Amino acid sequence: MADQKRKQRRLPNPVPHGLSGGQYQPLNRPEIERIHEACLTLLERTGIEVMESECRQIFAQNGAQVDKSRNRVYLPRQMVEAALKTVNHDVVLYSKDGNFDLHLRDKRVHLGTGGAAINILDLDSGQVRPTRLQDLYDIGRLIEPLDNIHFYLRAVVAQDVSSDSIDINTFYACLTATNKHVMGGCYYPEKVADIKKLGVMIAGSEEAFLQRPFLSFNLGWMISPLRFAPETTETLTAAVRAGIPVALVTAPQAGSTSPASLVGTLVQVTAEVLAGITYVQLLRPGHPTLLGGMPLVSDLRTGNMIGGAAEMALMNAASAQITQFYGLPIYSSSALTDAKTPDIQAGFEKGLTTAAVALAGAQYNHHSAGMLESMLAVAYEQYIIDDDINGQVMRLVRGLEVTEESLSLDVIDEVCNGPGHYLGHPQTYDLMLTEYHYPHTVDRGTRQDWVEAGSLDMRERARRKAKEILATSYPAIVPEAVDQKLRAEFNILLPKAAMQSRQ
Repeated sequence: MADQKRKQRRLPNPVPHGLSGGQYQPLNRPEIERIHEACLTLLERTGIEVMESECRQIFAQNGAQVDKSRNRVYLPRQMVEAALKTVNHDVVLYSKDGNFDLHLRDKRVHLGTGGAAINILDLDSGQVRPTRLQDLYDIGRLIEPLDNIHFYLRAVVAQDVSSDSIDINTFYACLTATNKHVMGGCYYPEKVADIKKLGVMIAGSEEAFLQRPFLSFNLGWMISPLRFAPETTETLTAAVRAGIPVALVTAPQAGSTSPASLVGTLVQVTAEVLAGITYVQLLRPGHPTLLGGMPLVSDLRTGNMIGGAAEMALMNAASAQITQFYGLPIYSSSALTDAKTPDIQAGFEKGLTTAAVALAGAQYNHHSAGMLESMLAVAYEQYIIDDDINGQVMRLVRGLEVTEESLSLDVIDEVCNGPGHYLGHPQTYDLMLTEYHYPHTVDRGTRQDWVEAGSLDMRERARRKAKEILATSYPAIVPEAVDQKLRAEFNILLPKAAMQSRQ
């Protein structure tokens, strides 16, 4: 009942997911072509490290040169160029109910959660504590009604679950909390079949699931610089053969695991994802794949990874341009912050990086909600705040529509030659809910109004809104009969009582 009331109260969203970006272009076309040529040279001359494995055999069988003494595989440019001709240019990541399908073609922008945080700010005490399986479920149902968080990428690590059970329980907790597309990792290749079976049981049949797969994998198959991670590559192979969409994740740190030159880092990260896409095409041409080039930055004074940096925003925006050059979607990163709490630093770092990648037209931007402390922590209230930031950024992406109606010549004439004013003009009422985005946690009243409401800062308002949602919203995502079958089939550790309202 509470969910129905909340849906009834929703206003029209003037900034729907999938708006087209591309306004910000840090690279020009000749520069992108030079980077592309440098990548082909790097893969052909320097190559990649691939240990003895089925992966290396597949590369060798298709024309790659292998130096077994050094475990290096050299990819001829013809092999990479051939792979780029068979890629899927129209990747769709589906939602369960069809309301948040992510069409990742062109420069359509989507913003969602991300990360593998191990700490969370407790919503009641405000203190840091380890992340639990319950958090995965609660974060999922928290973002379900938030229109500007477009997908749910597993946000935290369930540290109270054993390694043998973590993969299936992570996906179960996420898929039962929200209708939005769910992406997550998979620690062991043999678990891919279980996760697919979970999806098939929820969808009703294998055919239904494969037609609209509502879950996908993000797999860090690359260890920078230019090394395939053996076990994760096996998981990637299993996922592709199972027909599950994948994001190829590589995240080199400029000055640490990639060159201090930002352009040099772009060359390396692009070469890494090109090696990945080449392997995927050899396995299954046209498989839905995101190029996960996610360049990070080091503070060269300390060597620490930093997230809320202009250099990171710049490189991720440039990476979006490069993948657009290939006609492929990017698994990009934004809204990382080095702040430890939802404070001023978090706000300006998140706003800067999210705006840059969204305006560049990056199609799939994870980390754009909830993250703190350089990816080590999340906070429930931060998801509420980031939903507002995302909405404002998407309003930038939407831009301005110049039409005969929007030029408003007749409206200006009527107001200037009559007793009326713009605030009371019919056009103002008509455009009130479509031309403007209204943040739900921002305070825009007078100081007196603010004082009378308790002098609450944005974090406290967001905290209260998060508590309200979590106290009232228990969406029925999976039918009870299906849930019983899932619990009978798998070792599901999330208690049924934790998924039901206690009011």
